[in-house]
Amino acid sequence: MKSFLIVFGALAFACICIGSAFGEGSIVRDLPPGLQVPDAAKPQPGFDVERATEAWLALLSPEQRQLSDAYFEGRHWLEFWELVYGVGVLALLLFAGWSTRMRNVAERLSRRRFPSVMIYAALFLVANFILSLPFLAYARFWREHEYSLSNLSFPGWLREQLIGLAVTLVIGSVVLALLYAAIRRTGARWWVWATALAFVVTLFLVLIEPVFVAPLFNDYKPLPEGPTRDALFALARANEIPTDHVAWFDASKQTTRVSANVSGLLGVTRISLNDNLLDKTSLPEIKAVLGHEMGHYVLNHGFLFAVYLTLLYAVALGVVHVGLDRALARWGARLALRDRADPAALPLLLAIFLLAWFVLTPLVNTVVRTVEAEADAFGLNAAREPEGFAMASMRLSTYRKLRPGALEEFLFYDHPSGYDRVRRAMLWRKENLSAAAAR
Repeated sequence: MKSFLIVFGALAFACICIGSAFGEGSIVRDLPPGLQVPDAAKPQPGFDVERATEAWLALLSPEQRQLSDAYFEGRHWLEFWELVYGVGVLALLLFAGWSTRMRNVAERLSRRRFPSVMIYAALFLVANFILSLPFLAYARFWREHEYSLSNLSFPGWLREQLIGLAVTLVIGSVVLALLYAAIRRTGARWWVWATALAFVVTLFLVLIEPVFVAPLFNDYKPLPEGPTRDALFALARANEIPTDHVAWFDASKQTTRVSANVSGLLGVTRISLNDNLLDKTSLPEIKAVLGHEMGHYVLNHGFLFAVYLTLLYAVALGVVHVGLDRALARWGARLALRDRADPAALPLLLAIFLLAWFVLTPLVNTVVRTVEAEADAFGLNAAREPEGFAMASMRLSTYRKLRPGALEEFLFYDHPSGYDRVRRAMLWRKENLSAAAAR
């Protein structure tokens, strides 16, 4: 316990230093509000897709592109160091004996296995959160401010992290207890049942997050009557999305990014968009963004995403099954780990899973990127706002690298690049110009 308090004190001091040492940056990255269509991208005879695309890309100055590239390329390294740090935290919990101590505490508090594992899981999640806090503070607070992407103060950011921890404790303790119940009862086939559990949990989170979790962080209010509300209802009706709920939420207190969502649960569908999207963009952009989000809803991407991820979960958990048994055979006795059903071995299980998932990340990104491209195509056809779509894509490109190489896109991109999106919009514009001219 003494060593834990020493580590906790050091980490708390590091977090305070990060919060107090931070100073506001002077980086200006946003494009001006409103729709700005370059001359080369306006409808005209002999419309050239490539020339129009390059004209859109030129809306970002060289300095803005340099900032965007630096931010996004830095994320590549951040993902690697997040893995290293995360595995290091798990190793500390395991080899310092803290995991077995938490298991012993849980077993003293409850002799029944399921609640005992829930107690252990709660203790583990809190310890992991505390030890991970310095890295989170750098990656999600300091670095976001460095690139002018966050509006939160450090106390405000920390409050949101604690809310997230509370949600994780409620859901995570139950999920981990179910996981260990499967491990105890299904023997060597545990990883198959764990894969099924992962599918259910993923689908559950996809469905409940926009409806029940997101309101914990933001206030949602009905969108006032007006052209924007009317246009979104018309877009929903045209695509047979049954809803009378259009809401806006106050994301500007947290971030400078634009975002929106179309979600449904228990027969209730809600369209939501953040205040940055309302304040910084034009109606064609809003329609283009919501057309994309409606594509996710109509094409049932939530379910398909869960299915695709489950196939990759199966691969990762299969690796965990083999690696966990071998690791326990080598280190189990020394670390006082009984068997694979011992919750104290959770740090070992998670470390192997994280390493396997990191290797699978390019495939995960490809799955997500493919789904996003399908929603892009749907949104263009639904909203019929290619200029709005291109402008929105350029706004997103103020913090996403605009034009990556093929290998970089495969390895790191979970969305189509800004270049690909703008070009898709201009190709749509050309083909529809040609179709209109032929009539």
